[in-house]
Amino acid sequence: MRFSLPSLVPVLGLLAACSNSSTEQAATTKTETMADTASKVSPASPAAPADSATLPPAKATAQLAPDTAGVQGVANYLAGLPPQTGTSLASLAAQPAWQYFAKDQDKSWAKYRATHTDPMEHWAATELDSVRQVSPTLFYPFSGPDFLNAFTLFPTSSTYVMIGLEPVGNIPTPDNLANPVLLGAVKKSLWSVLNFSFFRTNDMAIDLKSVNLDGAVPLIMLFAARTGNHLQSVRPVQLDAQGQLQEVTDTTRAPSANQKLALAKVIPGAELKIQAADGTEKTIYYFSADLSDWKLGTTSAPLKYVRSLGPLTTYVKSATYLMHKSYFSKIRNLVLERSNYLLQDDSGIAMKYFPKSAWQFTYYGTYRRPINHFAKQYQPELTTAYHDSLRRARPLPFGTGYNWRQTDSNLLLAKRRTPISK
Repeated sequence: MRFSLPSLVPVLGLLAACSNSSTEQAATTKTETMADTASKVSPASPAAPADSATLPPAKATAQLAPDTAGVQGVANYLAGLPPQTGTSLASLAAQPAWQYFAKDQDKSWAKYRATHTDPMEHWAATELDSVRQVSPTLFYPFSGPDFLNAFTLFPTSSTYVMIGLEPVGNIPTPDNLANPVLLGAVKKSLWSVLNFSFFRTNDMAIDLKSVNLDGAVPLIMLFAARTGNHLQSVRPVQLDAQGQLQEVTDTTRAPSANQKLALAKVIPGAELKIQAADGTEKTIYYFSADLSDWKLGTTSAPLKYVRSLGPLTTYVKSATYLMHKSYFSKIRNLVLERSNYLLQDDSGIAMKYFPKSAWQFTYYGTYRRPINHFAKQYQPELTTAYHDSLRRARPLPFGTGYNWRQTDSNLLLAKRRTPISK
């Protein structure tokens, strides 16, 4: 991982992949890993969005720190927002191609705000108010670079810990920003998340490979900019074999044989410092790790690190039903053991794994059978719960997950009856 902070040029990432396994196998066997779940989700393309009024980004009300590292300028450029005047990116943004890109992105994000962000914010302000008050740290496994939904639902958290299979990414040369292919690739890669609320991994890999963008960090940067946050710094970090967070210093020296053995158990990551519109400072951690039992048996650093975070609020969305399977039991058990709250769609933890005496549930939206690719993950227990006439499911005014239409989407809020305190 190469971070060149003075010129920080982004890398765009991929997100959740999906499994093609139809039978569960022993967790001790090397079977399906997250890497094997290579994106077979491909919903039909919706009609092209109608033009809508340009919506300016949220304006910060607090005094912002100078963008000395250039990271906010890069985030703005990729997001279709004006970089700081007088910079090389501002000159690049003055060109017709970027001006067209920015206008198009404003329209897309305006529609997304009207159909997703605004309803999500209003819903979460009521339904998640008490959860937010006790959620300084949000844990988001199988996240990919999806800071967008995490921040929209939990804007008051101070730390976001995201883990995905997607690489952290390298910082390409500044020439990549000037690559005429870049803007089209960014637009194409964002299309599915702005229309479906999740990424189509293989499409992104193909789109972005042509411009040498191969990681999650800059897409997180882009989302931070579009959610009204000011990016302050980005630095590479890692988890050692004991799950301890470490700063990455010199990455240019060739490692010795012993160092290579140690590095095999190291989990690469990045730390992003941001300042919200109200002036509060927040930290985002993204780690690239395979969370299958087989991989966690090789290196348990992610589990050890997450255990060190204290009681969790966990969010899971579009997780390809991996925690339904026997060979994702370690991460599933960790979430159930360390979470006081869990907000998820039906692709998260199957209902059969929740000890019912320890949890209480609030259901939102509508539970439909999973899309065809995940048909075997249908849960009759959820159908029964959603048809309970005494405890009716509450409205969900936005679409989310693989059943992305508002009328078909669901969320479950699970609350531990007796909270853990440490």
